[in-house]
Amino acid sequence: MLRDFILLTKPRIIRLNLIAGFGGFWVASKWDIDWLLLLYMLIGSGLTMASSCVINNYWDRELDQKMERTRDRATAAGRISANVVLWYGIILGIAGVVVLFTLVNPLTGWLGLLGMFVYIVIYTMWLKRTSTWSTSIGGVSGAMPPVIGYCAVTNTIDAGAIILFALLFLWQPPHFWSLSIRRVKEYSAAGFPLLPVVKGIDRTKLQMIPYVLLLIPSGLALYYFGHVGLVYLAITLLAGIVWLIHTLRGRNAVDTDRWAKTNFIISINYLMVTFLVMVLDTAWV
Repeated sequence: MLRDFILLTKPRIIRLNLIAGFGGFWVASKWDIDWLLLLYMLIGSGLTMASSCVINNYWDRELDQKMERTRDRATAAGRISANVVLWYGIILGIAGVVVLFTLVNPLTGWLGLLGMFVYIVIYTMWLKRTSTWSTSIGGVSGAMPPVIGYCAVTNTIDAGAIILFALLFLWQPPHFWSLSIRRVKEYSAAGFPLLPVVKGIDRTKLQMIPYVLLLIPSGLALYYFGHVGLVYLAITLLAGIVWLIHTLRGRNAVDTDRWAKTNFIISINYLMVTFLVMVLDTAWV
């Protein structure tokens, strides 16, 4: 039972986003770290993300029963009642927002609320069921963690916050579409109008290209505004070019499933490596 409650929060998603939040905090701090503030930011943003994921599981429980990947979730399988899951998500969200507003700063609290609203209301309740734009617009919520981390230190939205937002916003669609291409039949059976379901896999491969391409100048911008050093610049350029080349090759890939799997792995490594280097290279700024 405890394991089910933990899995409802989608810990893998939270882990990746906390890495991004940590990176944003570190970039703004430039190694002059307020460790207690960092802890509060991670707890508050982690709880708001967990809340969004739990309520997403609650809302999607019937559709999750139609997909092999999700049918064993506690909500879909009925191991935990829907009302319990809903209240679990609400309590997590309230706790996270309170932490951000009171122990970090009000700006991060509002950003946390914005992320929750976009993910729960705009993405889960509305666009996920009605539009191919769900992935792109839903990316607003996924781009909040590094901005929250950054604004926990600066208490303002400036060029650094906007660039960090852009990095995560642009990263998410090609990352998720790489997964959805491999699961296109399941998403179609479940009734989710994702891009590869509605427009086809070839159109999805094409639409991934500008997102990956625009990640490259986003990395350049972070260096231009003095937030990171040359090491980050070199690594993010190399990683972006590698991902872009592989994405471009998808247009002529013979084995689409294999290509999509590799592209998904590249996307995860891109995020982890660039944010790790972002943290380390801040020392020389």
